[in-house]
Amino acid sequence: MTERSRLGRRQFLQIAGLSGAAVGMSGALGACKSSSSGGTAEGGRTIKLGYVTPKTGSLAGFGEADDYVLASMQDIFKGGLQIGGKSYPIQIVPKDTQSSPDRAATVAGDLINTDKVDIVLVSSTPETTNPVSGQCEANGVPCISTVAPWQPWFLGQQKDPANPTPFKWAYHFFWGLEDIEAVFADMWGQVSNNKVIAGLFPNDGDGNAWGDPKQGFPSYFVPKGFKIVDPGRYQDQTDDFSTQITKFKAAGAEILTGVPIPPDFTNFWKQAAQQGFKPRIASVGKALLFPSSIEALGDIGVGLSSEVWWSPTHPFKSSLTSDSAEQLADAYTARTGKQWSQPIGFVHALFEVAADSLKRAGNPDDRDAIINAVKATKLDTLVGHIEWTGKPFTSPPPPSSSPWHPHDGCAGAGRHLQVVRLAQGHRRPERPSGGWRGARRGRAQRVGQDDHAAPGRRPAPA
Repeated sequence: MTERSRLGRRQFLQIAGLSGAAVGMSGALGACKSSSSGGTAEGGRTIKLGYVTPKTGSLAGFGEADDYVLASMQDIFKGGLQIGGKSYPIQIVPKDTQSSPDRAATVAGDLINTDKVDIVLVSSTPETTNPVSGQCEANGVPCISTVAPWQPWFLGQQKDPANPTPFKWAYHFFWGLEDIEAVFADMWGQVSNNKVIAGLFPNDGDGNAWGDPKQGFPSYFVPKGFKIVDPGRYQDQTDDFSTQITKFKAAGAEILTGVPIPPDFTNFWKQAAQQGFKPRIASVGKALLFPSSIEALGDIGVGLSSEVWWSPTHPFKSSLTSDSAEQLADAYTARTGKQWSQPIGFVHALFEVAADSLKRAGNPDDRDAIINAVKATKLDTLVGHIEWTGKPFTSPPPPSSSPWHPHDGCAGAGRHLQVVRLAQGHRRPERPSGGWRGARRGRAQRVGQDDHAAPGRRPAPA
């Protein structure tokens, strides 16, 4: 990646010097031989893992597969977890944030103070990960976080982002804005456009990070000759986007990007169609990650694109079960009748890292040992290799990208999400691509790279 004036990973590390000195959501999931939280005759006491996610509300798409993943963990841990020669029962205590940052902080506090969990696991958007990580940091409880770019997760929790304060108790794995920018830039370069970008950035953790002049999209795209039209932050759950659409049209923007919540983008895109704003390219994070979001748009969803950070075609295996990404996705579909969802892989990986860290810690009663084990993680997981190297965030292999378009060559002709390969300077060879297509009856459907011919593919770098 080319050098930029903003805070990159290497520069950030130098500045911060970081080193960390069934199944419903309403109850606890006990994968243990005893329902009590005390010890058992066969081994040690019950270890409690808290899990926080937005299972309902505007971000519910991120938690759609939670019941399946937690049920699978219940099965995986049913014989306990071997630590230091003892078998420890595992109990999972799930909490639903209802897509509210305030509730995220509240349920994290409940897990820490009432449920007395040993580790808190948290997933999906800064509005979930940040309040939970903050509670764990304040209370000295190990926390493992994922599914939010590292910038809004780490820098978004700093009083002074230019002089960040190290974390001790919270560690995070997910890609960064530099990864998604490279993905979008490569995709946009394949379509003729005037390099005028309409920025749809909400007033939330993601929106403020993506639109930040120094750390966000402007710092990457403006030096490359793009112009970003940013009408300012809007509040989540906005009903009327006329102001934004008017400004985008007046500027002649041919590219749309942003990171709205799913219901907001549905409103925006329908209003844009009604008001005659039709950009040549629309690459939008968060809102377009799930089939239901595209299905809600109908025909005007054709041509939209988003990032793809996990799919059945990713060549990784679970350290807990040795199942491949494809096997896990197929099992999810067989069990639920639904298509696989991107968060499945990362939520599964949360439990991989937790189990691996507990085993290496040797003593579940020693919080310092647990967080030091998390910090020292070097684990191949369902989402790739996870390793923290002197800072509390790390990136698995970066995402690829996929636009919707009609594709007559696919079985069940209809819509199809065509994956666009990353440029050679950004794509890692271990990261293959997946896609979507419209199946019968109009359902959005993801497909693997072998299910169709992708025009314009580039060879993997040597």
